[in-house]
Amino acid sequence: MNNINKLNNILGWSVFLIASFVYLSTIEQTVSFWDCGEYIATAYKLEVGHPPGAPLFQLFGRIFTLFASPGTSQVAVAINIMSALCSSFTILFLFWTITAFGRKMFATTDEYSQGKMYAILGSGVVGALAYTFSDSFWFSAVEGEVYAMSSFFTAVTFWCIMKWEKEAEKPHASRWLVLIAYLIGLAVGVHLLSLVTI
Repeated sequence: MNNINKLNNILGWSVFLIASFVYLSTIEQTVSFWDCGEYIATAYKLEVGHPPGAPLFQLFGRIFTLFASPGTSQVAVAINIMSALCSSFTILFLFWTITAFGRKMFATTDEYSQGKMYAILGSGVVGALAYTFSDSFWFSAVEGEVYAMSSFFTAVTFWCIMKWEKEAEKPHASRWLVLIAYLIGLAVGVHLLSLVTI
């Protein structure tokens, strides 16, 4: 049991590092030609964007712009880096969600044969990396738009749902429900996609 938990964490963070390297190596060096310019400008100046707005995205974007070099030339890059990191964390939680589903399929005992362990962890690696390099997700990962952060909130919320389901009969399992509700509340400040997890 401990062996699969340790490997699950090591492989999850390894997939995160692969995704981070890919996205940070390919981020837009300026503004993409659609809403990205608006989101970057409103985050940098903390202004109002188009309805329904994305206040949490703008606040985090403003924090990232504080690390940009003086002047405005690197502001877009700073917010694009934020999207890349959000996407990498999405891949991390996707990996852990896939392995949680794999463990659920073999849930007869807490002990896993070597073949089952490789199948569970291998499916997580394949699924997470397939999504890492998928066309639409990669495009969202490298530009200053709300979809990367929204995907992150959706992934972490669904991972929390899997954790709650595993512990639902135990005392204090409702802490996961409180966290899920909190994450969905935060996610509405980015995009409404997270509501799908309900």
